[in-house]
Amino acid sequence: MAKSEWSYKSAVELSAALAAKKVSAVELTQDAIDRIERHDGKVNAICVRDFERALSAARDADAALARGERKPLLGLPMTVKESYNIAGLPTTWGIPTQKDFVAKEDSLPVTRVKDAGTVVVGKTNVPLGLGDWQSYNDIYGTTNNPYDLGRTPGGSSGGSSAALAAGYGPLSIGSDIGGSLRVPAFHCGVYAHKPTFNLVAMRGHTPPPLPPLPFDRDLSVIGPMARSAADLSLVLDVMAGPDPIDAGFAYRLELPAARHTAFRDFRVLVIDTDPVLPTDTAVRGTINTLADNLAKVGVKIERSSPLLPDFAASSRLYMRMLMSFLGSTFAPDIYAGAKAAAAALPEGDNSLAAERLRGIALSHRDWQMANGGRTRLRAQWRELFKTFDAVICPVMPTAAYPHDHSPEQEKRRITIDGKAHVYPDQLAWPGIATLPGLPSTAIPTGFAPDGLPIGVQIAGPWLEDRTPLKLAELIEREFGGFVPPKMFDD
Repeated sequence: MAKSEWSYKSAVELSAALAAKKVSAVELTQDAIDRIERHDGKVNAICVRDFERALSAARDADAALARGERKPLLGLPMTVKESYNIAGLPTTWGIPTQKDFVAKEDSLPVTRVKDAGTVVVGKTNVPLGLGDWQSYNDIYGTTNNPYDLGRTPGGSSGGSSAALAAGYGPLSIGSDIGGSLRVPAFHCGVYAHKPTFNLVAMRGHTPPPLPPLPFDRDLSVIGPMARSAADLSLVLDVMAGPDPIDAGFAYRLELPAARHTAFRDFRVLVIDTDPVLPTDTAVRGTINTLADNLAKVGVKIERSSPLLPDFAASSRLYMRMLMSFLGSTFAPDIYAGAKAAAAALPEGDNSLAAERLRGIALSHRDWQMANGGRTRLRAQWRELFKTFDAVICPVMPTAAYPHDHSPEQEKRRITIDGKAHVYPDQLAWPGIATLPGLPSTAIPTGFAPDGLPIGVQIAGPWLEDRTPLKLAELIEREFGGFVPPKMFDD
C-alpha cells in the first residue's frame, strides 16, 4: 500500500483540507492506522493502540465539520506519550510492576486536546520512569529511530518523535525535564517546544499508581511535538493555562506576541560548543551554517556575549537541582548508597557526575541555597534578553547513537569527534533552558554525513514562547524543515 498524499502534511495543511472537504477525519485517521500497522513492527513507536475509539472520534469530528463547527484540532490524528493518563488505557511509565495500571480518567492536557477536536490513535513508548534518552522498557520493548533502526530515537518522548517521523499523524505531546521533548525531536528530525515553566498544567501526567492531582514537579514541563513549526503553536495554545482545581495557579498566563515577525528585526546569540560538553563536527557545522544563512537574510548575529550566564556553573547547578528532585523518589537503599558516595567525594571534584551525586543527597538547606542560585540565574537571562531576542545553541552533542541498554548510565559513554564522554553529561545542553525555566523550540536543520538528523534549539525569554516559535517558523519557511526518512516514505 502506497502512502497517502496526506501522510506527511502538516496539521495546518490538514486543517485547511478538512475545512475544504478535500479529506475526512476518518480518512486521515485510517491513514495513520494503516501506517502504524504497516511500519510499526520495525519502529515500535506505538505501545498502546486505541484504533476503535479513534475511528469513532473521527466519525464524530466529521459530523461536527459537516455542521460547520470549527475547533483548533478538529479531526486531526494525534499520538500521546504513554506517561499521560487516558481513560481506559494503561499508564505504566515503563515500570514493570505497573503494567496492569489502567487510568480511570483523562489527564487535563489530554482533555484539552480532545476538547479541541483531536483524534487520539494511541500512546507512544517511553524509557523506564522516563529516565533516559533511549526509549525502551521491559513491558513494551525498544523503539527504533526511523532513520536508522539500530539507533535511538531519543527519549523520553522517543516514541512520539519516531511516530511523527514515520508518519503516524501530524501531532504528538510529550514532556521534558532533561530534554525529553527536544532530544527526540533532534534525533528524529522533527519539531518540539519546551514551554516556559508552569505555563501548561500537568495534572494526570503522573507516575502510577499516584492519584492524578495537581502537584509541583520542579523543572518539568509538558508540551507539543510536530513535523512543522507552526503546528507547535496550534497545540500549545490549546494546552496552555493553569489547572482550574489548583489553588496555586488561580490566574491565566497570557503569552505576549512574538517580539518580531521578520528576520531583519531579530537579534540572535549563537553558541555552537562549550568545553563543558563539546559538540561534534556535524553539530557545530549545522549551527554555523544556520548562523551564516540567518545573517544573509538580515538577522543580527553575535557569536559570543559577556551577558551569557557561565555555562559551567549553571550546568553544575542544574545537575544538583535535577538530581535532588529525581532522587527524592529513589528507594531507601539506593538513596542511602548515593548519600554515602556523595559524602566520600573529594571537595574539589566539581565534575558534572560529582554534582549529580551531590544533588541526590542535598539537604533542604542546601536546596534553598541552590534555588537562590537559580533565582540569580533567571535575572542574568532577563538581562541577556534585553539585548538579544533568542539564543540558538545545541540540543545534544552528536546525532543519534547506537542503542546502549547497559544498566548503569553513569558508566555509559558517548563518542564526540573520537573522544569518549560520560553519557549523562549530555544533560548540560538541554539544561541551559530547563534550569531557568525558559521556553525552547527544537528544530531540524539537516543531516549528519551518515544520514542521521541534526538540529538546534532556540531558547527565548521567560513567558515569550511565541518569539522562538516564530523564529522557528521563519527558518522553516526560508530554509526547509522536516524530511521524511527514506525507509518509511511509502
